[in-house]
Amino acid sequence: MALVNDVEAWRLDPATLREVVLDRAVIEGRLEGCPALERVWILSVLGRDQEAVAEGRLLLAHSRDRFRPLLVLAHAYQRQYRWHKAAKLYEEALRMAGTAPREALVRHQIGRRLFDEARYRDAAAEFEWGHDLYRTTGRTRLAEASRQAMLRARQLAQQS
Repeated sequence: MALVNDVEAWRLDPATLREVVLDRAVIEGRLEGCPALERVWILSVLGRDQEAVAEGRLLLAHSRDRFRPLLVLAHAYQRQYRWHKAAKLYEEALRMAGTAPREALVRHQIGRRLFDEARYRDAAAEFEWGHDLYRTTGRTRLAEASRQAMLRARQLAQQS
């Protein structure tokens, strides 16, 4: 879940599908005064795992709309390789998605978790589902990102 949009400060590694910090100072500079949701994402990308989880849990506990807090906390757990905790949160988010674009977002995030777990066939299926949902709702850039992730997962599935 990429909330900060500083292309020069971070990028998504196409091989691992993980965020890579390119300019730590810029990313850390965003922490001051940013929204709580973005702050949890930034902390997890910076590897400040305990802070990310603590702030994510607090955010989730105090949110009326749990959808995005569920995703950002799941992402923080995923960055720690705590896949079971991440999976439970993603499943809750999937149940409350309610729209095709929100379901596509969750499917893509589930795909990333499965990819991290080296469950490439399952990941490819989730990415394909996300791609189809994004495509049918006219979100071409996001559809393409899911398609590229699907292709990468299929490539790794064939190698294993």
